[in-house]
Amino acid sequence: MTRPSRILVSGASGLIGTALVRTFTASQISVTRLVRKPKPDNEQEICWSPQSFPAIGDPSQLEGFDAAIHLSGANVAAHRWTTAYKKEIADSRVQTTETLAKLLAELKNPPPIFLCASAIGIYGNRGDEVLTEASPHGIGFLAKTCIAWEAAAQPAKDAGVRVIHLRFGVVLSSEGGALAKMLPLFRLGLGGRLGSGRQWMSWISLPDVVAVVSHIIARQELSGPINLVTPNPVTNSEFTRTLAHTVHRPAVFPAPALALRVILGEMADEALLASARVIPAQLTESGFHFQHEQLTAALESLLVKST
Repeated sequence: MTRPSRILVSGASGLIGTALVRTFTASQISVTRLVRKPKPDNEQEICWSPQSFPAIGDPSQLEGFDAAIHLSGANVAAHRWTTAYKKEIADSRVQTTETLAKLLAELKNPPPIFLCASAIGIYGNRGDEVLTEASPHGIGFLAKTCIAWEAAAQPAKDAGVRVIHLRFGVVLSSEGGALAKMLPLFRLGLGGRLGSGRQWMSWISLPDVVAVVSHIIARQELSGPINLVTPNPVTNSEFTRTLAHTVHRPAVFPAPALALRVILGEMADEALLASARVIPAQLTESGFHFQHEQLTAALESLLVKST
């Protein structure tokens, strides 16, 4: 594919969406946002209501884009996982993806590529097993949600659109996400491992996420699920030690697994204590070169930029 000139993005206000829009705009690529509450007279925004019918008043507004990127989804760690919030987590991913996939499938001139967020949570808790895109799905709420999330993009695939499932690991950025939440504690010397610390964390820096998306759009041979993680996952203990060393503080306050389960319930086991040793087989085979392969260099780079 030649360099794209027009890209459609949903979820553009989140951490990843903001970084993508900023980079695309700086590269003179026109970005149109799918939003629920557009600003008056903003030609770069299209109003949609994915739970309504019709979701968009004039679907022809979606014609002619070079790529569509769908990043919508309720924050997994924003609340304790009540039955109601688990439904919100799933619906905000599955329903919106299905709606947008159907809209794209019905266009006369759909985008040739549809990149839809997913997560390595699809593999479940797998201990020390090395996982690639070819590994079978796991079990649990997150795995079940991710399976349905990816399946929801099928209408676009059936219409001949190249569909990519962006299976995100932990995205590291000082601007938001997990790292930004951890930094205040670690800078006070109050950080520590979670549970045993033996669980694997598969991570990627935000700058590499942006570069990966551009790489995928340009590489027409890539399709299906793609793990957005570096080739070097680390255990939670190693992550904790490295982050503490980077901010020049000790990490001597572990969070016991039992305490996490009491405070967070089901989310503790699936989001904090689960082990996923994931590698980016598709990206490696396609020749992608990471800016940040090693955790120490990644954290030093990201935290220098935050000061």
